[in-house]
Amino acid sequence: MCCKTFTLTRREGGFNRLQSREGAFKSCIPFALKEEVNVAIASQYSKSIGLKLLVAFVLILGVAAFTRIFAGNASAHGYLESPASRSSLCQQGQNTNCGQIQYEPQSLEAIGSFPQSGPEDGKIAGAGKYPELYAQTPDRWKKVTMNGGKNTFTWHLTARHATSEWKYYITKKGWDPNKPLARADLDPTPFCYVNDGGAIPGQTVNHECNVPTDRSGYYLILGVWEIADTGNAFYNVIDVNLVNNGTGTDTTAPTSPSNLLATATTSTSVTLGWNASTDNVGVTGYQVYRGTALVATVSGTTLSYTDSGLTANTAYTYSVKAKDAAGNISSASNTISATTTGGTIDTQAPTAPGNLRVTATTSSSLALAWNASTDNVGVTGYQVFRGTALVTTVSGSSLTYTVTGLTASTAYTFTVKASDAAGNLSAASSSLSATTSADTGASAWIVNKAYLAGDLVTYNNVVYECRQPHTSLTGWEPANVPALWQVK
Repeated sequence: MCCKTFTLTRREGGFNRLQSREGAFKSCIPFALKEEVNVAIASQYSKSIGLKLLVAFVLILGVAAFTRIFAGNASAHGYLESPASRSSLCQQGQNTNCGQIQYEPQSLEAIGSFPQSGPEDGKIAGAGKYPELYAQTPDRWKKVTMNGGKNTFTWHLTARHATSEWKYYITKKGWDPNKPLARADLDPTPFCYVNDGGAIPGQTVNHECNVPTDRSGYYLILGVWEIADTGNAFYNVIDVNLVNNGTGTDTTAPTSPSNLLATATTSTSVTLGWNASTDNVGVTGYQVYRGTALVATVSGTTLSYTDSGLTANTAYTYSVKAKDAAGNISSASNTISATTTGGTIDTQAPTAPGNLRVTATTSSSLALAWNASTDNVGVTGYQVFRGTALVTTVSGSSLTYTVTGLTASTAYTFTVKASDAAGNLSAASSSLSATTSADTGASAWIVNKAYLAGDLVTYNNVVYECRQPHTSLTGWEPANVPALWQVK
C-alpha cells in the first residue's frame, strides 16, 4: 500500500485539511482512519465556533446591561407630571422659550436640604441651572387651575432614588409675581410633607395633599424631592390659578400704595407721587382721592398725578388706593395734606444738589448720595436720572437712593435735580459716572445656611470665601469670624 507521511496543521480558530508533505490530500489513509480524522477535525472545529459564539453573546449582554445602566443615570431623574409643572408644560409646548429644559424636564436637580440650602434666591424655579425658568411675571407662564383642599400630586420618575422626604410649599398671600421666586416669598412651613425614610419609590409617585383654602388667584407651588443617597434634591414649580370660596375669582387685594407725598404745588394745583403696590396677579390702576372724593384713576404703571383747578392758599388732603383686574381694592395709602400757594407764584428754582457720589457698589446696584439743595420756600423732592431717563423721585428730606437692576461691569451716568412746591426744577447736579462691580457669582450671606469650603458670599459689599464648612449663625458674619471667612 502506498504510504506517505501526513501532517494535521492547525490554524487560528480551527484546523487546516489533512495534508502530506508532498501536498496530496489524505492519500494512502484507510477509509476508517479517514472517517476518524474527519470526526476529530469536525469536533474540534465545532468547539472553536461554539466558544466564539459564547464570548460574543456574553459581550452583547454586557454592552446591553451597561447601556441600560448608563441610560438610567443619563436620563435622571423626575418631575411633577400632574398638576403639570412649569418644566412639564415646557415639554408639552404649552410654555415657550424654555431653553434646554423642554427636552429634559426631569433634570431640575440641585443641592438639597431646602430651604436651609439649595438654589439661591431668584434661581429656585430653574434649580440654579436653567435661567429661562427664573423669569417671573403675572403672565409669563401658563397656569394650572386648581381648587383648594385635597389634591393629588403625581411625580414621574425616570430614575428612582432612595428618598428621604417630599415637601410642598406655596407662595404667601400678597407675594410679588413680578420678581423671581425667593425663599421669603414662600410660606415657611410646607403645606404637605411626606417622609419616605430612605425607601426607593416606584416610577410613579402620588401624594394626597391639602392645598390652602385661604387664598385665591395666581400662586406658585414648589415641590421638592429630597434624595437620600446623593444629598441633592429636585425642584419643580407649578404655576397655579388657585380657586377657593367656590369661585375662580381672584379675591386678594393689592397692597397699599406707600410713601405718598406732594412733589409740587402751585396756586391752582397739587402734584402727587407714590410708591408702587404689589398684587398676586397684577396692579391695573390707582385711585386718587381728595378727601373722600375720587378725583382720578390712573393706570397701574403710573405713580404720579396732578390735581388741578384748585383754590389758592388752600389746604387739601389726599390718599391713594390700588386695584387689580378682579376689582379688588387695596386699603388707602398714608394721608397727606398739601396747601396750594398764594396769589404770588413762586418762580425761583432750588439750587442744584451738590457732591453727587457713590457710597456702595455691587454687581447689580449703585448707592448714590448728594448734598442738600436750598430754596426760597423749601425743597420738596429730588429727581434721580440715569442718563436722560428719570429713575425715581424721593422726598425733599431724602439725600440717598440705591439704583438696582443694573448689569455687572457696566458704566452708568447719573445726575440729580431738586424741585420745590411750585414745581420749579433746579439745574442738574454735576454728572457722575460709576461702574458696577464684576459678577463674582457670590450670593448675599444669610443666617442659618449651610456653607461649604470655597463658597462665595457678599457682606457689606465685600466678597468673602468660606474657609471651612459650617452653618451660619447670628454673630458669625463674615467680617466678624476670620476663622470661617476670608476676603476674596
